[in-house]
Amino acid sequence: MDLLRRLRLALGLFVLVVGTGIVGYVAIEGWSFRDAAYMTIITITTVGFSEVHPLDAAGTYFTMFLVLAGVGTAFYLFASIAEFMIEGHLSGILTVRRVEREINKLENHYILCGYGRVGENVAEEFVSSDATFVIIESNPDRVEECRQKGYLCIEGDASSDEVLQKAGLERARGLVAAVDNDADNVFVTLTARVLNPNIDIVARSILEESREKLLRAGATKVVSPSLIGGRRMAAILLRPLVSDYLDVVSYGDDVEYRLEELDVSERSACKGKTLGEANIRRRTGAVILAIKKKTDEFNTSPTAEAMLEEGDSVVILGTRKQLDEVQKIF
Repeated sequence: MDLLRRLRLALGLFVLVVGTGIVGYVAIEGWSFRDAAYMTIITITTVGFSEVHPLDAAGTYFTMFLVLAGVGTAFYLFASIAEFMIEGHLSGILTVRRVEREINKLENHYILCGYGRVGENVAEEFVSSDATFVIIESNPDRVEECRQKGYLCIEGDASSDEVLQKAGLERARGLVAAVDNDADNVFVTLTARVLNPNIDIVARSILEESREKLLRAGATKVVSPSLIGGRRMAAILLRPLVSDYLDVVSYGDDVEYRLEELDVSERSACKGKTLGEANIRRRTGAVILAIKKKTDEFNTSPTAEAMLEEGDSVVILGTRKQLDEVQKIF
């Protein structure tokens, strides 16, 4: 961006010198605009053509001034253009434009604010789940790393209204605030909640005392990696079998069974039916482990008489093939 500013400065100076030359020849020599513009250009570029008309003393001195000012300005402009092209900045700008066009086509995607240690793992999970997402990162080196991996990434401040809107916040399904410090995450959460009151926001909390601030700022859920990590380490020692099982169904890359969640929509074939009537397990082999009602009530051990209503969400265990079949039903 510094080079781009220098290029704009060089172009501005060049236009200023050309304008000064045209005005000078018109005022001093009384030439037409065409003759003045032609004389200015051949003088600045030092092509060696003869004068358009004979010059008087004032015109001669003005021409010498124009040569001294114009040649240096033209050289600066051409050098800036060459540097801009050679260093690939034009390619970078075209990449930004391409990313913006692709983001403008997205709907129901996710926005990841921050590509640090936590953000990198979030991105990998999005990729493994075939989720569409956009990354907002302020560090140019991390931005380049994201783009090398093929991620859609915007360079900028994630708490900025303009940057969040570029990421398609109004059309997004959810946002992860995983910037490097809690204060920035509060600002990101607050800004995102104001711009899109209905979006789901998961915020990272480094300090436990920041949890309440993030919730008041509008976070749907707050995650503390250190807290979860500590509990996880203790659970591995105290309940190793349970921990292994949860790893298998939640985080395994090549495992057969996975946990998934689905919503009962207006067009779902199972809407208004009991689990027994929907017969999900017999038709697909997948098992419904829990039902969350639209009133936020959780049924963690649903029976065959449990009713599936529009707006409910279910937690399902099954293979990828089985979950694909359940997806068709829902």
